[in-house]
Amino acid sequence: MREYRVKTIDSLARGLEVLRVLQEVRAASLHDLHLATGIPKATLTRILVTAHQHGLVWQRMVDGAFLPSHTLRSRRETDDGEWLVEIASPVLGELSRRLQWPSVVSVPRLDHMETLETNSSRTYFDALPQRPHGFRVNMLGSASGRAYLAFCPDQELEAVLARLRLRKDPAYRLARDDAAVRRMIEATRRRGYGVRAPDFGGDHDRPRSEVDDGRESIAMPVRVDGRVVGCINLTWRRQALSLPTAVQRHLEDLRTAVRTVEQRAREAGLGHG
Repeated sequence: MREYRVKTIDSLARGLEVLRVLQEVRAASLHDLHLATGIPKATLTRILVTAHQHGLVWQRMVDGAFLPSHTLRSRRETDDGEWLVEIASPVLGELSRRLQWPSVVSVPRLDHMETLETNSSRTYFDALPQRPHGFRVNMLGSASGRAYLAFCPDQELEAVLARLRLRKDPAYRLARDDAAVRRMIEATRRRGYGVRAPDFGGDHDRPRSEVDDGRESIAMPVRVDGRVVGCINLTWRRQALSLPTAVQRHLEDLRTAVRTVEQRAREAGLGHG
């Protein structure tokens, strides 16, 4: 660039420094950014709000972390999970304003589902137990895991089941009962959504008889170009609502949220990387 005799814009420089740090660390709290840049937190907040309004950063609900928008990064530098969470987060925020029960976005990994986002902090009457970003969820017992297994492509399903059969933990016992797995998958496909296994109490390894979080859940897959890129659930306290009542009241809200995420994901190009 040519040498121009002009004053630089200090406020712009601070904003660009914040964006640079976010691109390097991918996710940071307000305190993290304060330590990394030395910028006062009040100023940082104004920078982040402005950047959010221009689609440059977003804030994850599950832990309050700030992240650079996918518009700042090459498609090759992000996986579908990162894109999905950014796309789904505002939809979950809207869902929490309509319903009193929390939802979770999870994505499939090799032998489990990984939670990446929840609107639990936004729900008025109910909140999920505090769990870290990246919490591992049992694929065979959870509503989200069952929704993924039922609606992923057949070749992918067989590959996942083959991995699960190799695991000797009690949590994977179902994988070795082929007939029971097929019944579960067919029932889930007929319903159009996943439900928890009767003996699943929220713990990855132990049955409901040993660990029971007192909840029930339903989940639907987020499908893009024939792939299940993740699942969105709705979960509630078992003493407050029966499964049929929850489905009658809230299934359409969940379905609308999932369809909205799918449409926005296609528009963003998710699944084409």
